[in-house]
Amino acid sequence: MARRAGRRRATRARGRRPDRIEAAAHGHGHGHGHGHGHGHGEAADTSQVDADAVVARRVRAVVVGLLIPLVLAAVALTVALWPNGKVTNDALLTEQGRGVVTKIVPCPGKDAANCDLATVRVTDASVGDTGMEVPVQIPKGKLAPTVHTGDRIMLGIVPNAGPNGQYQFIDHDRSRPLLLLAGLFAVAVVALSRWRGLAALGALVVTALVLTRFVLPAILEGTNALLVAVVGGTLIMVLALFLTHGVNAQTSVALVGTIGALALTAVLGTVFIEVSHISGLGQESASTLGTLVENIDVQGLLVAGLVIASLGVLDDVTVTQAAAVWELSAANPAASRRSLIGAGLRIGRAHVASVVNTLMLAYAGAALPLLLLFAASNAPSTYTISTEDVAIQVIGGLVGSLGIIAAVPLTTALAAMAVGDRARV
Repeated sequence: MARRAGRRRATRARGRRPDRIEAAAHGHGHGHGHGHGHGHGEAADTSQVDADAVVARRVRAVVVGLLIPLVLAAVALTVALWPNGKVTNDALLTEQGRGVVTKIVPCPGKDAANCDLATVRVTDASVGDTGMEVPVQIPKGKLAPTVHTGDRIMLGIVPNAGPNGQYQFIDHDRSRPLLLLAGLFAVAVVALSRWRGLAALGALVVTALVLTRFVLPAILEGTNALLVAVVGGTLIMVLALFLTHGVNAQTSVALVGTIGALALTAVLGTVFIEVSHISGLGQESASTLGTLVENIDVQGLLVAGLVIASLGVLDDVTVTQAAAVWELSAANPAASRRSLIGAGLRIGRAHVASVVNTLMLAYAGAALPLLLLFAASNAPSTYTISTEDVAIQVIGGLVGSLGIIAAVPLTTALAAMAVGDRARV
């Protein structure tokens, strides 16, 4: 009787194990993964998971078999595709300057209703002397910018024009408020996340450098835009994730999941841009670029933009899922791979629901002026969605969301394979 009672107690204990995993999923995993510390209760100590010999052996297999070949391929392609020629276009080159408005009066004669004449002190110029005061015409009208005395403006300079047409108004100079905002952002990130925040700012710098030094020049040189975006995106994720989250097993697993989801996003974007007959020429900047820059594939450029836009969200999702599974394993070292995958997917469902909505709202916000234009015309929704400009945003939002959805089970499965059943081996 005692042995039977003991077996019944053991059976009940085993039956409660999924509940413990479920509780860990909602208390530990989701709190650390999605919010990185905003959940209820204390986060589990995952250092014991990283130190486990079984986990280390499994992760080494993933790193050697998948991650290292992918990283080496990205590095090799980066070297092969690195732009080494001229990527600027003479038709787009202009001389620039900056200045401060010291005086502004209406234009003389019949032009008074259409423009103001500003006296601008040049503070910086690619040609000409700084410190001199020059006349600059400022357009008037309902849609024209408002300029006042003391405003800082950007100038276009035409060296061979007459004295009254040499300096032209381009736009307001927003460098100071943008630098102030960037400074506030940096201080807030470091104040909240400290060294991790500083690493995140470093990752942001790395992202900017890869985009400006490799991705954009390579595309302008005529290299396949989608290939450049995938290679550049992989390079960004490798550097940014390891810099922000450290070189460890958890980050390695998240990185493999990110690259896999990124590849799927690229494939789906290519397919649906093609079958939807999206040319990209409906967008003013893309059509201008296609006209002025030789050997550039505007359609491929759209897919490349879609891939790059999805990088940040994929990063968030994969790091979340890997962290969640690691914490579940820390809470229950004997948890099976199957139970970890189930609990991890339950965390992922809630995360994906919010992230997908965020992504769709971001694309809708980008197309808001266009959507308002269609709303004012009272066009049917089916007609509006089928227009190229709106269809691009719809495809971008849905394809990006599919990549995010795929990232959840992929990363969860990889993480569960690494840490599942570690106490039973």
